[in-house]
Amino acid sequence: MDYKYIEQLIQRYFECQTTLQEEEILKAFFTQEEVPVRLLKYKDLFCYEQNGQKDDCLGEDFDEKIMKMIQEPQVVKAKTIKLTDRLRPLFKAAAVVAIVLSIGMAAQMPYNETETGPVVAENTDTIITGPSVAKIDSIQVDSLLGTNAVIIK
Repeated sequence: MDYKYIEQLIQRYFECQTTLQEEEILKAFFTQEEVPVRLLKYKDLFCYEQNGQKDDCLGEDFDEKIMKMIQEPQVVKAKTIKLTDRLRPLFKAAAVVAIVLSIGMAAQMPYNETETGPVVAENTDTIITGPSVAKIDSIQVDSLLGTNAVIIK
């Protein structure tokens, strides 16, 4: 038997060009018990509506359950927020800014030092200008200049 008409209807069905009457023809064809083997893969698609309506029904008490869930009063508990909780993001932002500025200043320190060379002081009462002692690796006493002479590197 030639099933070209049915194959054409199936093709038009997948292209969304069938009318309601043509879809009814396809449903009627696939509800038969004898369907060709090459068209068997489409049988579930067209017979689903008839078989599925019996299985996919909601229970009798479904509406009552939903209405009870909707009408239940919900208790809303107020949450108190402390001042420290409100300011915590501000504290975090201030800490990040402080860290970034500290790292920036520390990275800039080697570029701010000036190379003045060794400073020799003959008298310990004089003020030595130059890099601070905290930045110097060591202080050496020069034996040629005397015991009071200090060389700062």
